[in-house]
Parts: sequence; structure tokens; C-alpha cells
Amino acid sequence: QVQLVASGGGLVQAGGSLRVSCAVSGRTYSIAFMGWFRQPPGKDREFVAAINWSFGSTNYADSVKGRFTISRDNAKNTVYLQMNSLKPEDTAAYYCAARYTARMTSLSSGYDYWGQGTQVTVSS
Repeated sequence: QVQLVASGGGLVQAGGSLRVSCAVSGRTYSIAFMGWFRQPPGKDREFVAAINWSFGSTNYADSVKGRFTISRDNAKNTVYLQMNSLKPEDTAAYYCAARYTARMTSLSSGYDYWGQGTQVTVSS
């Protein structure tokens, strides 16, 4: 019912910035939260940030708070993740996800639909 397509990943030097996007289509009225997760090489997927689709309130992992900003444009059905002051440890495949339940969660299992992911590589 909901399709998500992530884009905008690439190679950037440490200290640089990058913005990844997630285009959302389908039954967008059913979405309560949109989230960004990342999976570094050889590691488990971890929570990065989430935004309430209706109200715009946000939540961040401690590791990215102050550096990353999640936002959304409901008219364009798009969610963004602005990444500043990037570090080599930010290198990962970044995934966007949609949650239908109207309660915030940072657990991957709490999200109902997933995008294909976009690779972000930060060089030292």
C-alpha cells in the first residue's frame, strides 16, 4: 500500500554534508511516522531519526543528534535526512521506513514498509 524509494547517497569526505531523500507513494494518509535507519558494513541495522508525518515532531539517535536533521514535505510526499559534519563511522546503507501505528518507536520491527536503501560512504 505504501512504496518508498531512497536516493541521494554517495561518497563524501569527513566533515562534509549530504542529503538523502525518500519518495513516498501510495496510501500516505495511513502513515503515522517516517523513519531513517542505517546499516554499517558487517553490523546490524540501527535507528537514526524519525518524524511524525502529521505534526513534524522529531526524534534522533544520540549518535547523530546535533548533526543530522530529518524533515518532510507532505505536498511532495518526500522525507529528507540532512547529514552534516559527517564522520567515517556514519558510513552505511541508509534506509527509510514507514510506520502506521501512532506511537513513536526506534525499533526496526515497528516499521511496516521499507525502501531499498541508499549507500553513504564517508572517507577519512
